[in-house]
This record gives sequence, C-alpha cells and structure tokens, in this order.
Amino acid sequence: MRHDLIHQIELYQPFNAQEEADREVILSALKNTGDIFFRTNRTAHMTASAWVVNPDGGKILLAYHNIYDSWAWLGGHADGEEDLLSVAIREVKEESGISHVIPLQESVFSLEVLTVDGHVKKGSYVSSHLHLNLTYLLCADEREQPVSKPDENRAVAWFAREKAIEQSSEPWFRERIYSKLNQKLEEYLRTQK
Repeated sequence: MRHDLIHQIELYQPFNAQEEADREVILSALKNTGDIFFRTNRTAHMTASAWVVNPDGGKILLAYHNIYDSWAWLGGHADGEEDLLSVAIREVKEESGISHVIPLQESVFSLEVLTVDGHVKKGSYVSSHLHLNLTYLLCADEREQPVSKPDENRAVAWFAREKAIEQSSEPWFRERIYSKLNQKLEEYLRTQK
C-alpha cells in the first residue's frame, strides 16, 4: 500500500509552490521513515483530511475543533492505516456523525505539511510536531444532520463555500490552505459541467 501511495504522490501535479515543496517532504518521509504512519513518531506522521462538499459544491462541512479553537476541515491520524482515503472518510464520519460520505475522486486532492503546536490531549502533553497531510475531496448530503463529537469538537456545520474560509480563526489556514482548496474545488466543478 505504501508503494502505491508513493507512486500516486510522485504522479501528483502540484497546484502551487507550497504543494511542490511539501510534496518533496512527504515523499522523503514515506520513502525513508518506517514509522511515518504512527503517532509514535513524535516528529512527523501521516494524516488525512477532507474538504467535504454538498452535492452541488456550494457548501463546505466544517467542525469547530477544541484543540485549535477554530472552525476547520475534518480529518485525523493514519494510526497505522496506509489507505489515507479510508482514513479521511472514517474521520469525517467519526467527527461529524454523517454516515453517507463518498469520494468525488479517489486520488489526492491536495497535500500539505502542517505544523502542530504543543498541546494537552486527554490529560497528556503532546510536543509540537508535523502532520504530513493528504487531503481528499469528499461529498455528503447537507440534509443529513451533523452532530459534534465532544472530545474533539464543539460543533459541526455547513457553510456556504465562499463563507467557509472566513470561519477559520487561523490566518495561515485561511490564506494558504482553505483558499487553495476552494480554488481547486472551483476548477474541479468546472471540469464536471
């Protein structure tokens, strides 16, 4: 599975300079770090996130994350699983309570190296580290009522695509990640017409 993931990332066409640089970091880690899919690697580990849209692409599903104290995308740690699309789908279901989530494409939608500041989780301190993240474009029906997962988030809600970015209180994510994801979503939607 790791070999397939490496091959997929090698074929991935970066959208911008951030993705080009981060692609090389992720490929190096996948090729040279045995425990990269596990949180026991306290320097960096693989994660999967999702840009979840409704069927017409006009709304984005976000969760208000406890640790980051901000509205943000959904996702989580690989925890040994090398099928990161499955990780993204699992995390969306767990974090939102939405049961019907499908990929709009099987391939990686975006990739990024994310810094995570040190924080307390479940009573233990977690040192600052990197998330080597692959993002997938997923679809869910906004009529299915999302519910929060109190140990991870305070709320889950749909936002109009253009308003979703404004919900985040994290400037770097607004400017570098969520804006990029919406640009890529617009391109994707144009190709589907």
